[in-house]
Amino acid sequence: VQLVESGGGLVQAGGSLTLSCAGSGLVFDDYAIAWFRQAPGQEREGVAAISRKNNKKKYGYSAKGRFTISSGHAENTVLLRMTSLTPEDTAVYYCALEYFPGANNPTLREADYDHWGQGTQVTVSS
Repeated sequence: VQLVESGGGLVQAGGSLTLSCAGSGLVFDDYAIAWFRQAPGQEREGVAAISRKNNKKKYGYSAKGRFTISSGHAENTVLLRMTSLTPEDTAVYYCALEYFPGANNPTLREADYDHWGQGTQVTVSS
């Protein structure tokens, strides 16, 4: 499994970005993909997750109301639309994949995810 993130960059506070996670080499079609982020000196934080089979979604506290996770048009692609960005959203954003999520409910627990991308930097300037 290979996960490749794209779409990061520099944006002003109040702006928007859409991140993309493209998966390849997937063996099964029953999986969840989640976005995590890690700011310098901080622990990795779960942002949002989506289950492929039933499109269930889960959002972390910091994402609710501002971020939207969705399946992309391309196969095995997940998007994270981020709006109303603040400097506190500055971090490296990672996508991760879990096969056979329990009851098709995606989680934001790092330990549930076995496959990770390399990350994409998001910087929000004030």
